[in-house]
Amino acid sequence: MNVNFIFEFCIWSPQIIPKFIKQWKKEHNQNITFNQSYDGSGSQTIAVIDGKEADVVHLSLALDINKLVEAGFIQPGWEKEAPNNAIVTKSLDAIAIREGNPKNIKTWADLARDGVNVVTPDPRSSGGARWNFLSLWGSVTKTGGNENQAIDFISKVYKNAPLLPKTARNATELFFNDNKGDVLLNYENEMILLAKNGKKISYVVPDVNISIENPVAVVDKNVDKHGTRAIAEAFVKFIYTPDSQREFTKLGFRPVDLTVTKETEGNFPKIKTIFKAEDLGGWNKIQQKFFDEGAIFDKIRAKKS
Repeated sequence: MNVNFIFEFCIWSPQIIPKFIKQWKKEHNQNITFNQSYDGSGSQTIAVIDGKEADVVHLSLALDINKLVEAGFIQPGWEKEAPNNAIVTKSLDAIAIREGNPKNIKTWADLARDGVNVVTPDPRSSGGARWNFLSLWGSVTKTGGNENQAIDFISKVYKNAPLLPKTARNATELFFNDNKGDVLLNYENEMILLAKNGKKISYVVPDVNISIENPVAVVDKNVDKHGTRAIAEAFVKFIYTPDSQREFTKLGFRPVDLTVTKETEGNFPKIKTIFKAEDLGGWNKIQQKFFDEGAIFDKIRAKKS
């Protein structure tokens, strides 16, 4: 039996799926095959709506899963169908810098200085870019600044970002492969993974940061059509186990399992101030306020031009 798994992330643990397949075979004497797809969160959401028959989605934003709810693919209340409000991996935002840190980048504020070329994806197409935007916003509003000050600061940062690639992967390739920019904004887990894979990389994780929380959901419409609900739900349960969460930490994710969090806390820098999307009103409000047509991001882009 085939199970279709849609990932936002370009890299996923090579161990988790084989371990689950082995366990399922042992418990049910049934062979299963996972078909996997990787792309940006927004792109994957559109693909499912357009007919890519995912059984399970692991995306960057709860907002994207809510779009699948609105389109009739996932039942409302999905966030209560898995532990931790269906958040299965976490990360923070980080700033990749050039060797030797020639621009002396230490904090978010440094990104607004004249002469600092910033690489970050386009929030209209990239979930990672939206997390980046919210980190920049919170670096002002969560440290005593007001919204007008936040808009002024972010306008300066985006003025320093001449290119807005479609995805976080595109931005990473521009920075490392094409040597574009002085800094790259991306997930902490991406930085850790690049370093583990031999990439010579320097980065900072700012002391005011957003908790990047990535949800998972069973696609109800498709599992019922395919007869794969039992497998899909068992797999979602499996990726919350301590063993699976340890595999995620090997890729640089911060675990959601408390036992594994204690085991691995020394692997990650301690952060002074961490805020969440909920602290900004939740994703529906965030979308309306920042990213809808004519909202704050569009106004900032108009200032840039």
